[in-house]
Amino acid sequence: MNMTMKMTVAAAMLLATTGLARADGPSPIEMRQVGMALMSGDFAGIRAVIAAKGDVKTLENPLKAMQRWATLMPSMFPKGTETGGNTKAMPEIWSDSAGFAKASAALGDATGVMMAAAKAGDADAVAAAVKGIGDACGACHKAYRAK
Repeated sequence: MNMTMKMTVAAAMLLATTGLARADGPSPIEMRQVGMALMSGDFAGIRAVIAAKGDVKTLENPLKAMQRWATLMPSMFPKGTETGGNTKAMPEIWSDSAGFAKASAALGDATGVMMAAAKAGDADAVAAAVKGIGDACGACHKAYRAK
């Protein structure tokens, strides 16, 4: 079972065992928190493969998941979810939604760079792309996530 599948199973178990899946559906705050945790886990796994000098071609699927999340992320912050659920989302997500969408797109772009390198089997380019993803995550957190 690959890392993405394990993370997906873990998220499903989390939703099932913590009561997050309700008849009226999961809350957007909970969904975005799970999505962020999955992306963080994927990125940690990617960095571990790079550190171990593993087969970078195996990273294509977790990178696809990260890129897909970057595309969906702005939609996970609808109006009315500014507070509650232990959210760390800052008000700037809603007051500067264009900036937030741009930051999310930058993450998607950085992930795409690494995905192309992984697909080509270029371990050096994959390792170099870690900084781009880390910078995109950090920039978004600095502007849009409370500590």
